[in-house]
Amino acid sequence: MSRKPEGELRRGWTTGACATAAVKAGLMQLWGGAFPDDVTITLPRGEMPVFALAQSNAGDGWAEVGITKDAGDDPDVTHGALIVVRVSASAGGVVFAAGEGVGTITKAGLPIAVGEPAINPVPREMMTAQVVAMAAKFAQKPDVTITVSVPGGLALAAKTWNPRLGIEGGLSILGTTGVVRPFSCAAWIASIHRGIDVARAEGLHHVAGCTGAQSEAAVQALHKLPDHAMLDMGDFAGGLLKYLAKHPVDQITIGGGIAKMTKLAQGASDLHSGRSQVNFEALADALSEKRIKTMNTALEVYETMGEPYAHWVAENALRSVNTLLKDAPVQADIVVTDRRGTILARVA
Repeated sequence: MSRKPEGELRRGWTTGACATAAVKAGLMQLWGGAFPDDVTITLPRGEMPVFALAQSNAGDGWAEVGITKDAGDDPDVTHGALIVVRVSASAGGVVFAAGEGVGTITKAGLPIAVGEPAINPVPREMMTAQVVAMAAKFAQKPDVTITVSVPGGLALAAKTWNPRLGIEGGLSILGTTGVVRPFSCAAWIASIHRGIDVARAEGLHHVAGCTGAQSEAAVQALHKLPDHAMLDMGDFAGGLLKYLAKHPVDQITIGGGIAKMTKLAQGASDLHSGRSQVNFEALADALSEKRIKTMNTALEVYETMGEPYAHWVAENALRSVNTLLKDAPVQADIVVTDRRGTILARVA
C-alpha cells in the first residue's frame, strides 16, 4: 500500500461516477443537440460532483464522452484513466456493453452474471437513472446502448484482482457510493469478499489468504492451489475471516511473514503497521523471556529464539483465526514464513 500523505486528504470519484457523468453528457448531445462544458450528477449519498469533459464526439445516432478519473489522494490504479462512454440509440431499454479495456465476467459468484460486461450493479443503476431522467427531459424513449471503455484498461487490470476473480479483458466499472475515500479499506475488503464468492461458486474446497507475495508463493506451492484459490488478504485478516465465517469453505490457509503473523497471534485482525503493533512486553511475558521487552522487531525475536518462537506464533495465530471464524465449519491452518518465503513453522 502506498504511503499515506500528510494533512487532509482529497477524496475522488469512482469509475462508476465518471461513467454516469459521461452518460448524462452524451445524452445531452444525442437528444438535446449539444455537449455541455461540464456535467453535474447526484450520487447515492447526495454529493453533487462536477465533471469536466476531457473529450467528446458524435455521429449519426450516437454520442461519446470521455471523463478523466480523479481518485483524489487515494493510490488508485485507475487515477488519471480516461473513462469513455458511448450512448447510442437502440430498442428494448438500457443495454450495457464492454468496450476497450473493460472486462467481461467469466466466473460465477460475482454480482454480475457470467458473460456480462464488468459494470457493477450500482453504476448500472446510476447510469440507468440518468437515461430515464434525460429521456423524460427530452421526451425520448429510454432505449439506449451504453458502451463503456477505458483505453489502456487491459494493462491496468493486470495490477488489480480482476484476473483471479474471473474478469477478463480489462477493468471493472465500480463504486457503491460514487466516492473514492482516500486510503479506505472498503474497496480492498470488498475484493476479498468477491474472491470468496467466486471460490465458492467454483466449488473450491481450499482457499488461502496471505500477507504478501513471498508467503503467498510459499503457501500456493505447499498446497498446490490454483490462482483463483489465492485470496488477496494483505493486512485484512479480519475482513477475510469474518466473511468466511458467514460464507464458509472447507479449508483456509493463512500465511504470512513472522512480523505480521505475530500481530495476528496477539489478537490483531488488521495487520497494517499503522493500525496494529507487536506488543513486546506481552510477548516477553508469554514466552517467559525478559530480553524480548527491549527488542524492536519480531525478526529480532526470531533471530534470538529460533524455531520455538515461530511455532508459538503459528499456534497462537491459529487460535486467533479460529476465534474470528467462530463456529463456522472451516478447517484452518497456519504457515509462517521469512522474508524470502522460506517456511519457518506450520500448524493445523
